[in-house]
Amino acid sequence: MVHTGEFPTAPAWVRQSLHRGLVIPAHPLALTHRRQYDPRRQRALTRYYHAAGAGGLAVGVHTTQFGIRQHGLLEPVLSLARETAEACDTAPGRSTVMIAGVCGTTPQAVREASLARELGYHAGLLSFAGMNDEVDAELLAHARAVAREIPLFGFYLQPAVGGRLLSQNFWERFLEIPNIVGIKVAAFNRYQTLDVMRALVLSGRTKEVALYTGNDDHIVLDLLSTTEGGTGAVGFAGGLLGHWACWTSRAVALLEECRQLRAGGVVPAAWLTRALQVTDMNAAVFDAANGFAGCIPGVHEVLRRQGLLEDIRCLDKTETLSPGQAAEIDRVCREYPDLTDDAFVREHLDEWIGS
Repeated sequence: MVHTGEFPTAPAWVRQSLHRGLVIPAHPLALTHRRQYDPRRQRALTRYYHAAGAGGLAVGVHTTQFGIRQHGLLEPVLSLARETAEACDTAPGRSTVMIAGVCGTTPQAVREASLARELGYHAGLLSFAGMNDEVDAELLAHARAVAREIPLFGFYLQPAVGGRLLSQNFWERFLEIPNIVGIKVAAFNRYQTLDVMRALVLSGRTKEVALYTGNDDHIVLDLLSTTEGGTGAVGFAGGLLGHWACWTSRAVALLEECRQLRAGGVVPAAWLTRALQVTDMNAAVFDAANGFAGCIPGVHEVLRRQGLLEDIRCLDKTETLSPGQAAEIDRVCREYPDLTDDAFVREHLDEWIGS
């Protein structure tokens, strides 16, 4: 990372990789049945994502559970993911883009950004969760303070899981921060998604800032869509998704197919059906029927069934599968087996967990 001025700059290969388009899983937290941190399976998850073809990892984010901060696990979890990804990178000559979740008040967020930079992370995914009373000027000052520590990945999080509404004007001003490398749009709302896309077009920075879908209810169509304006077209390069924390090898194949279809300019009608199938899979895992109450345990349940996790427990004892959620996961796995990667995991599980 280059830090010659007020704002540190991400390496050129990071920016190029983000623009090319990556699968970036939001990394879960592995706990034992006693609700204790499980480094062996935490490492196995990272190895799985790398072997599946993910080009980046997002660690310390919502799917990792924000409670890791109160349990003294932020640094251990960030460190292990970075060390494991680096070890995996050496053999095939790959380079994994590492993104750390950054949240809290400005002093806390600045500390977390500084820690992430010191640990070798390339960008900070900046959450405004819990900052619902601040006006735009205060949010922008907060963002600039964090950006002085680490390049930023913007984050539009839906209000249903702790986010807040952010206007197109806010995103236009946010894009004036010089070291932004990407924006994750997880608004779960088409109007608000378009606000970010238009802001990026108007900024003239479509070649500098990559858009990543976090709209788990609209993954495929986000990856196939573009919007145009006076300074050019913009679309979603890839995804930074909790949904992609499971069945990851299929997500890698899906992104590549979407990339080819968008480049060709023709999208077969069958892909409209595929888009609905992926959304149906997500509805089961993310527990949409119950306001996403079981979204993290839902991801854990898929990984537990595959043998990657020992248990579905979360740090918060109240977070668990909702009634009927396990049956919904059964259903979608039965109806869309080609969107799962159980065989891939079975083939490699022992080597990922073994040491």
